[in-house]
Amino acid sequence: MATDVIVPALGESITEGTLAQWLKKPGDAVAADEPIASLETDKVTVDVPAPVAGTLTETLVNEGDTIEVGAIIARIGEGGAPQSSDKEAAAASTNPAGPAETPALKGDEHAPEAAKSETAAEAASAPAEDDHIVTLSPAVRRAVLEHHLDPSKIKGTGRDGRLTKDDVLAAAKGLDAPGSPAISSSPAQAGAQAEAKLPTPPAQQPSAPGPRPAPGSRKEERVKMSRLRQTVATRLKEAQNTAAILTTFNDVDMSAVIDARARYKDLFEKKHGIRLGFMGFFVKAVALAAKDVPSVNASIEGDEIVYHDYLDVSVAVSAPKGLVVPVVRDAHAMSFAEIEKSIAAFGKKAKEGTLTAEEMKGGTFTISNGGVFGSLLSTPIINPPQSAVLGMHRIEEQPVVKDGQIVARPMMYLALSYDHRLIDGREAVTFLVRVKEAIEDPTRLLIDL
Repeated sequence: MATDVIVPALGESITEGTLAQWLKKPGDAVAADEPIASLETDKVTVDVPAPVAGTLTETLVNEGDTIEVGAIIARIGEGGAPQSSDKEAAAASTNPAGPAETPALKGDEHAPEAAKSETAAEAASAPAEDDHIVTLSPAVRRAVLEHHLDPSKIKGTGRDGRLTKDDVLAAAKGLDAPGSPAISSSPAQAGAQAEAKLPTPPAQQPSAPGPRPAPGSRKEERVKMSRLRQTVATRLKEAQNTAAILTTFNDVDMSAVIDARARYKDLFEKKHGIRLGFMGFFVKAVALAAKDVPSVNASIEGDEIVYHDYLDVSVAVSAPKGLVVPVVRDAHAMSFAEIEKSIAAFGKKAKEGTLTAEEMKGGTFTISNGGVFGSLLSTPIINPPQSAVLGMHRIEEQPVVKDGQIVARPMMYLALSYDHRLIDGREAVTFLVRVKEAIEDPTRLLIDL
């Protein structure tokens, strides 16, 4: 009796997802709760587990299909191997062509010579036993195509030996090193091998080379947007269409924070087991400034303004499939160590793709650090229904005037984008000045000034 595999609940407000990759194929044995498919939602990528142990008998949807919560995507039969008779299994193990064409045993003098010749020809043309099926996720497939690699030559480090994007990029970097993976002879060959669930083609006799692309020829590649990228695009455009977004800027001297980190980083790491970063200072500074300007931490619902007496900070984190925004909850009540530990944990989960929808739900204010990528200045877009976002940028030595003298100081530009429907210019500037004052004199964070 077959058991249906049903798409599980994916979190509040998430009703559908895209089947990104089948992790198992029909005929594979699966254990209870073992992931058999990867499902991409608006916010996260989740695995669909097998409800029972048995054999995956059939898949009902294709990779790239949109499926709703509760839909049946596969069926699992009883037993841990494909259902076939012992006779068929024995025949299949002896004859690669199938049980219906069992070849004569070696030494059987009564077998017709034609049958022997046919069997030898089939054996010669059959793929070798070590040929395997290559199943790739959309991101990995794109990386393989971009670098013209043969995925069957790359060792996978993901779950069950699957290829990851990092595996492909590492292989691409090592192309000139001894023992590096082979490059496909052409983009067309790489594309054919990169298609999901295609076997590695068997060796063929050399043939005349085909025509080469003309010098200067131009190519195009069309890749379907991931569900996460579609959601990001929709939400950002919605923010522009709905909110009256304005950005105000200021610069901040990072000398005091840099000195504090240099002085206490070893003791801090020894005591708390985490490095002291810049984000803890900025989260604390935002919490302090929000007390003076509460509208920056508020939101609009219908014709009402909702003020929050807590600070849930959405921290923009780069993930392999795009930007994700996990939430550090009750950040106003956290210590520096608690803030740094939370952000480090979210960064690790984002890289591994294990963030949950619940961890990205809510948030009353966002901090985005484009400085880690080298950004000098930007105008971040607010994350609805929030009303403001703080943009951090790279630290750069710049000449500034101190006590009548021109000196070099490590400066950072800060940007506050805000919803002008709720926040006036005076309030936005005041908030950013409060953040600047707290960063330039961290003592304010300790004595609540």
